[in-house]
Amino acid sequence: MNLKTTRLHILRKRKDLSKNAKKGVSLHCHTEHSKEMLDFIPHYAEKLPIIAQFWRKERDNYLEREGKAIDFSTAYWSPPLTAHDVYRIEKEQIHDCGLESIVSLTDHDAIDANLLVNESHEDENAPISLEWTVPFAYGFFHVGVHNLPKDRAIDITKDLLDFTFNKEVQTDERLAELFAMLNELPGVLVILNHPLWDIELVGQERHELLLKDFIRVHGRWIHAFEINGFRTWSENKAVIELAESLGIPLATGGDRHGCQPNTVVNLTNAQTFEEFAEEIRVEKRSEVVLMPEYEHPLHSRQLRSFSEILKHYEEYPDGRKRWFDRVFFDIDDGHGLRPLSAHWKRGGPTWLRAAIWTLRVLGSPTMMPVFRVARKKKDRVPKSVEMARFDVPAEREITAEFSSESTA
Repeated sequence: MNLKTTRLHILRKRKDLSKNAKKGVSLHCHTEHSKEMLDFIPHYAEKLPIIAQFWRKERDNYLEREGKAIDFSTAYWSPPLTAHDVYRIEKEQIHDCGLESIVSLTDHDAIDANLLVNESHEDENAPISLEWTVPFAYGFFHVGVHNLPKDRAIDITKDLLDFTFNKEVQTDERLAELFAMLNELPGVLVILNHPLWDIELVGQERHELLLKDFIRVHGRWIHAFEINGFRTWSENKAVIELAESLGIPLATGGDRHGCQPNTVVNLTNAQTFEEFAEEIRVEKRSEVVLMPEYEHPLHSRQLRSFSEILKHYEEYPDGRKRWFDRVFFDIDDGHGLRPLSAHWKRGGPTWLRAAIWTLRVLGSPTMMPVFRVARKKKDRVPKSVEMARFDVPAEREITAEFSSESTA
């Protein structure tokens, strides 16, 4: 079937896209300024073969020694690349496709990277953006807020982050006020990132109930749903179907954290980001491209990204060279958050260094055929958009689901 609000391209090899559009827009890129939380570690460490045994031993030893469990609630890591490196890599990929570029960096709850880029790129194609963590009921969502007005960006970001980190103001009424404020700015684009991903680890069923309630309460402020470059085809397909059923346009977001460029890109004939935002917000249309690399098995790409994140970068300044320079943890010794390198000289216990070496091996390109064979059939990207089959529910069916009682 033909999609109503979005024109989708699936590329199997690189090609010149200048006949399709004038510009490529890269959204959702992370830099060294992004604080990536580590509260998911216990959940996944319990599931990994071999590593789980070592993890339980370390966990139990810590509990016995300190009298309390390891607290990951404030721990975080930061991606290796600088704002300028990420900006350059994204521009180069788009230019290689014969297009002019717009690149929107979106670090978690921070606009520092955008401000740095704008110091040396004084043009309208370097929007000030962030990935905003939005608490909601028993979970949270990630919302891409793109192209804040430069003269108000810092103040607006402070208001958004006050909602994120101040539990006293986290009400539906206050959130509606913030969304309404963003909506009044015509050049701002608000995108619900990876909407179907159970990022809160509450269980897929509970996450989808939360999503339905979030859309019911605040959906009118969302300009687009995201096709995410680091989510499976089956999940992105379901997002496409949901967006189509609600008449909401789609936008792509690569969600890159390593050294490779985004695997999904937006196309437009707009001259500025403001005009691009209008296409989605007002005209309710978009054109998106899945780059050839999106077809590569997701687990293989994820492990390659992990390998890049865990890599030693000798050319980097002190304090950023090693992966454990870029991971921050509070061991409750009175010094607060400090890099793990303040406690480790060789990268931690032997078992942890062995696990990291294993991740690097699994992330090498030579392992990709193994992941290709193991990939589920539903996650194989169609060879062309004509071969994609979308099952879009009737809008009345979706609306009825969203009319259920609040999950809060």
